[in-house]
Amino acid sequence: MKRLALAAALTAAVPALAACQQGVQAPEDPGVCWHYVQEEGGEPRFNKVAENQRSIEFCAARLEEMRVRFLRFGGGRDEIVGAYQGRWLFVDRAGISTAERLEGGRYTLLVRTGDGRLAAPGSMPLRPEDMR
Repeated sequence: MKRLALAAALTAAVPALAACQQGVQAPEDPGVCWHYVQEEGGEPRFNKVAENQRSIEFCAARLEEMRVRFLRFGGGRDEIVGAYQGRWLFVDRAGISTAERLEGGRYTLLVRTGDGRLAAPGSMPLRPEDMR
């Protein structure tokens, strides 16, 4: 009887432990761009930024637009975190990176050009002086 109770307790604990290890999951709604906020001592919150976004790059542009607007209004946050179809987006002054997990390794999605626009890495032609 004790073994049965122990087995039941362990079976119930495994999903809870797995959820703790996974952390916050990005929403997977097709075409929806989200802004993520984690307030001190509060629950994580996702705010819908835009719907019908064709790709992760369009969502990244909407988040960049939001970041610039916040800064123009006097906001002090240089980084904005968002999500698109289960992927995390991190928007900051250097560009935009993406990750599968909130605390996971980040990969460059878009970089800043010399005039501040966003472009895919390697898409800008090299200047002749850069080829020496």
